[in-house]
Amino acid sequence: MRLHNLVKSEGATHSKKRLGRGRSSGHGKTSGRGHKGQHSRAGSSIRPGFESGHVPMYRKIPKRGFNQARFQIAWSIVNIGSLIAVPEEVTEITQQIMADCGIVRQGNALLKVLGDGEISRAVTVYAHKFSTSAKEKIEKAGGKAVVLSDASVPTEATGE
Repeated sequence: MRLHNLVKSEGATHSKKRLGRGRSSGHGKTSGRGHKGQHSRAGSSIRPGFESGHVPMYRKIPKRGFNQARFQIAWSIVNIGSLIAVPEEVTEITQQIMADCGIVRQGNALLKVLGDGEISRAVTVYAHKFSTSAKEKIEKAGGKAVVLSDASVPTEATGE
């Protein structure tokens, strides 16, 4: 059985209610919208929690508790396999070079390298964190995994 073979059972679909087709249809004149008011107008939609101009309940209730969102650290995640996009002549890969190649976005996020994929050339990768498998794969290919502190983030590779 496939999706294109399915047939709707008897009574599963109903014909659409035809509104505004004269008084004798039973849904003429105001088309079931009542007389005047906000809902009778075309395009009327009211957001959830709207209480007709009163201060809504969600604003009356005090906010309580602690939220971790403002203390979270933003990480840019890069897999080893995506380092293929870096040109062959580059031997030192920094966050700036990855941003230039379109691997990560430029920003204040810290960089973490994960081990999904393979790397076949010897490169020095600068990042704030490395997974164990990523570090092993970089070193197995003859490269180095350099862990950065927040203050020592290089902006450009030296190319030495």
